[in-house]
Amino acid sequence: MYLAKIYVTYKPSILDPQGEVIKAALHRLDFNTVEGVNQGKYFEIKLTAADEAAASELVKAFTTELLINHNTETYRFDLEEA
Repeated sequence: MYLAKIYVTYKPSILDPQGEVIKAALHRLDFNTVEGVNQGKYFEIKLTAADEAAASELVKAFTTELLINHNTETYRFDLEEA
C-alpha cells in the first residue's frame, strides 16, 4: 500500500486571486515580510501497486485525468509506503 500526497497549484503564469487575497490579509495583520502566497489543493490517496514505480505511474495517470485542470494547474506529489 502506498500513500500519495498530491499538491495542485496554479501554473506560474496564472493569476492566483485567492493567494493574492490571503497575501493582502497577511499584510493587514502586519505580516509585511510575506512576499507571495500560492493557494492550491491537497489530496491524500491510498493505493495498492506492485512497486513504487507502478504506484508513481498510477498517481500521474489519475492526477492528470481527473484532479487537475491542464489549462491552469500544475502538480507534484510525494509517495510513501503506508
